Amino acid sequence: MTVDVDRDAQVVVEHTTLINAPLDTVWRLHTTIGDWPSWQPDITSAALDGPLVPGSSFRWETSGLDITSTIKEVVPGERIVWGGPARGIDGVHVWAFTEGPDGVTVHTTESWDGPPVAADPGGMRAALDASLVAWLAALRQAAENPSSR
Repeated sequence: MTVDVDRDAQVVVEHTTLINAPLDTVWRLHTTIGDWPSWQPDITSAALDGPLVPGSSFRWETSGLDITSTIKEVVPGERIVWGGPARGIDGVHVWAFTEGPDGVTVHTTESWDGPPVAADPGGMRAALDASLVAWLAALRQAAENPSSR
């Protein structure tokens, strides 16, 4: 079953980037959750509780926000989806990876809903937009320049 973001949520943001690196490198970086702090400056801690399969959860801290996410879907080398609540925001995050002749296209879509989003949808959209742009840039930097980690 393919899981998607909440298309009816108050905030839905999508971004795509091309990474000049092998798919296995990009996938490994992105799904080795405990290593996120080594290449993502905004993430201070991350730990997966169990295998990388639907139903497993992971705890991570980003920008001072402690989040517990649950993995909803994994298609190795192609797609990972996670989500969960954090401070009243219900988020769903879809990541898709497609290998092509010029590298790996990474497409991410995230939805946010809940009272904090309703209170400031423009501010929440801007925060999510900036977060996804930074995440993709960090992933690209780490995959294309492994010595930078």
